[in-house]
Amino acid sequence: MPPESYDRFMGVYSVQLAPQLADLAGVAPGQRVLDVGCGPGALSTELVRRLGPNGVTAVDPSEPFVAAARERLPGVTVERASAERLPFPDDAFDAALAQLVVHFMSDPVAGLAEMGRVTRRGGVVAACVWDHAGGQSPLSPFWDAARVLEPGVDDESGLAGAREGHLVELLEAAGLREIDATTVTATVEHRTFEEWWTPFTFGIGPAGAFLAGLSKDRQTELSELCRERLPGAPFTITARAWAARGLS
Repeated sequence: MPPESYDRFMGVYSVQLAPQLADLAGVAPGQRVLDVGCGPGALSTELVRRLGPNGVTAVDPSEPFVAAARERLPGVTVERASAERLPFPDDAFDAALAQLVVHFMSDPVAGLAEMGRVTRRGGVVAACVWDHAGGQSPLSPFWDAARVLEPGVDDESGLAGAREGHLVELLEAAGLREIDATTVTATVEHRTFEEWWTPFTFGIGPAGAFLAGLSKDRQTELSELCRERLPGAPFTITARAWAARGLS
């Protein structure tokens, strides 16, 4: 996935979540913090602002994202790795954060447990996941229209952490302690319908894959359904993510 495409699709929202997740994790100068599933670097950029490049380490399984993060964040250690197999020793960090990643982990409990393993005793593991189940994600208008077109579509509401309370359950199952939960939000103004719609055509994530699997006529039908259901441009999308933190 080209990093620039992700920037236009989710990046415009994720940059707003980054300072909120860092605040939830209590990120402070002098700490060593790991960004798990860093993508092209939205959260890592915020961590560098608070800690400097030497205080930040990042991992992502995507080589294009790793390359983009290295280019955008000179001095930050960025490795290609999955959450479930972090290439670091025990107790290597003061905190480990995963922004909009848990729901895409192949084994979320294992991934969160790994984050706990590499975090020192009493350090923080924090994560956030879009509220797909509650219809408050940036993708909810798309999936609402898609369900009109295909009522049985898999709309991401069943993904790990996407319903209220599930992220807490996952952190508990991963062995984290003293878990606190909250929400974080992002609001983005879209100047035109096309500005909002075009990133869905990039084939990114489940929504992009669903759209790509439709015929051209059905794609057009879905586009027009979305246009009818959204406010007139310019319009804003306010999205909510479930967030939680626990101690290792």
